[in-house]
Amino acid sequence: MPSNSSAASDKNAAPPLPEPLRVPVADSHTHLDMQSGTVEEALAKAAAVGVTTVVQVGCDLKGSRWAAETAAAFESVHATVALHPNEAPRIVHGDPDGWSRQGARQAGGAQALDEALAEIDRLAALPQVKGVGETGLDYFRTGPEGKEAQERSFRAHIEIAKRHGKALVIHDRDAHEDVLRVLKEEGAPERTVFHCYSGDAEMAEVCAREGYFMSFAGNVTFKNAQNLRDAVAVAPLDLLLVETDAPFLTPVPYRGRPNAPYLIPVTVRAMAAVRGIDEDALATALAVNTARAFGY
Repeated sequence: MPSNSSAASDKNAAPPLPEPLRVPVADSHTHLDMQSGTVEEALAKAAAVGVTTVVQVGCDLKGSRWAAETAAAFESVHATVALHPNEAPRIVHGDPDGWSRQGARQAGGAQALDEALAEIDRLAALPQVKGVGETGLDYFRTGPEGKEAQERSFRAHIEIAKRHGKALVIHDRDAHEDVLRVLKEEGAPERTVFHCYSGDAEMAEVCAREGYFMSFAGNVTFKNAQNLRDAVAVAPLDLLLVETDAPFLTPVPYRGRPNAPYLIPVTVRAMAAVRGIDEDALATALAVNTARAFGY
């Protein structure tokens, strides 16, 4: 019987490589800078199982610069740049509950947010940057006092995406109605992606009417995520994407262990089972859809 320390280490261990996909796909949303190991190692493991392209997503200025630099260095990496929804109130208010990998810093006010958005605008013009995001609204971590800054930042990101002709990558947590409202008021970019789709089948039908892409992560495999499986079942095949959001949202049966792009096949197979279609057919659609969504 394993010791407690051994069991604990197993929970932190990287899951094994799944059976490779026969049709290569892309991880439409990952955070390589938050994962262990080198970029080269992550890309090699992913390619070994048929994940030949990754979209590296920025969440703050440092991460967005890193995403752009990494995409410039690796042909199989594309970048998106943005201030995460929880980053905006932190910049404006110095909100200690805001989200940042660097932690809370000094309050900068509206001018600091404008300066940060100007840097995102500059990065969005780069050819290796294929999207603006993840941006949107997050009411889970940020309270009512942060909503104004979040919405202001979201609207600015929409404008940046449209002006540069880049995809818009949306983070929507507990904010479905307001995200859809702002998109309607501002006019969504031609290519809009709901990252880590978190709505239900009814919302999926709304997104489908608007032509929004819906990207599903490993949580589609979670026992309590029937709403996500219902959405996968009704979403048009040509609007489906797959992602890891690694190192987060590791799919079952590896939930709680570190996620990485090489685990995409687990989620692809779960999605194929929900739709009742061959995994090769789904993988073919996912590959085409991701290239169309991000314009590469």
